[in-house]
Amino acid sequence: MGEKKPVARKYPPELRERAVRMVLEQTGPDGRREVGMVTRIARQLGVGVESLRLWVRQAEIDRGRRSGTTTEDKRRIAELERENRELRRANEILKSASAFFARELDPRPPR
Repeated sequence: MGEKKPVARKYPPELRERAVRMVLEQTGPDGRREVGMVTRIARQLGVGVESLRLWVRQAEIDRGRRSGTTTEDKRRIAELERENRELRRANEILKSASAFFARELDPRPPR
């Protein structure tokens, strides 16, 4: 049989915030953490270790402690990409309509 892929679980925002807060509270002022801290906290709260690691990384980016794309910027980029797709779709529709009406209004008889 094939390998089982991990199932993506949706955690409540309160749990995510609490888990991140617990890690950040135990992180030293220089940004260093004790080895295994994220794993220990993840197990205590029943969340995936990699999930917690990613949440902490994103929280650090959002707070300016680490370089990267903030959550707000990611949201805005996704919104702009969605708007861009819609505009492209509308543009194609308008091009088709324009070509249709140009043919309809052409005074020359069809060949």
